[in-house]
Amino acid sequence: MDAFEFINQYETFIEEIELVIKPELFPVLEKLKLTDPHDLITPETYFVNTNLAIGFVWNLFLKNVRKTLE
Repeated sequence: MDAFEFINQYETFIEEIELVIKPELFPVLEKLKLTDPHDLITPETYFVNTNLAIGFVWNLFLKNVRKTLE
């Protein structure tokens, strides 16, 4: 998955996370919704498969959850 495909799929990845998290974590996810995916990766970024791209977004979400809990 190249950078362009990631950017196109970013919203779908966020929606998938939204389906499985507790409602109290929605504000954290809202931050990611407002984040421009262009700011997260470079044009040269390449994910070997979709699972790695989804994992990347999950990692961003979990980092934001940790920051919120501190």
